[in-house]
Amino acid sequence: MTAPPTAPWTGTDPYAAALRAGHGPLFLRRADGWLLPLDVERWCARADAVDRAVLDRCEGAVLDVGCGPGRLVVELAGRGRAVLGIDVSAAAVDHTVRLGGQALCRSVFDPLPGEGRWGTVLLMDGNVGIGGDPRALLDRVARLLAPGGLLIAETTEVDVDERARVHLTDTREAVGAPFLWARLGTPALLRYARGWAQAAQWAAGGRRFVALRSRSASSRAEPPKSAAVISSQRSRKPSVDWPVADR
Repeated sequence: MTAPPTAPWTGTDPYAAALRAGHGPLFLRRADGWLLPLDVERWCARADAVDRAVLDRCEGAVLDVGCGPGRLVVELAGRGRAVLGIDVSAAAVDHTVRLGGQALCRSVFDPLPGEGRWGTVLLMDGNVGIGGDPRALLDRVARLLAPGGLLIAETTEVDVDERARVHLTDTREAVGAPFLWARLGTPALLRYARGWAQAAQWAAGGRRFVALRSRSASSRAEPPKSAAVISSQRSRKPSVDWPVADR
């Protein structure tokens, strides 16, 4: 018998259970029954060679949107980079913090530290799909970045432009509540990226990536002398290039 849906990202949903286990099975499921497998094992492992090559391209302070269990945040922190992860899953944020990374439990559409002053924003592991509205997500990222800042996004291997209501499932009993998601190939992402300059696109390890550069200043940029400090469960003294703001 199938259990009733649990609200996504609450700590009792299938995603949280998969992170605690360190593996799947875990899928996004559309209403028509189509399943997209999610690579939980890779997300819970250390950053691999493909990830590290992506991170080599980062500039300035880095915001990892949808950081998951924190492999990229931890890798960048180990390099001495100023980096913050955000995720709507408390389980993902807790995992990141336990590994020594900085992370906050927030949506990208919530007020965030350092708005208008991040050097790089990451949308990895399909996170260009957040919210199911690519143009709204790109507009939001543009407001987070400093003028001329860099967005690095991972796209699908095939040319697809799909928006759907999905839910998380482990195909056994656990089923999460539905939410909006998008899947974008590189051509689709570039069609939505009006006002962005294409910096690069590449493929590695069966994965595809696009780097876009913002062209205009953010109207919501914070004053450069903001004095408060990003904090998750602990505080950190800000450095010169570290965007700092109230929690």
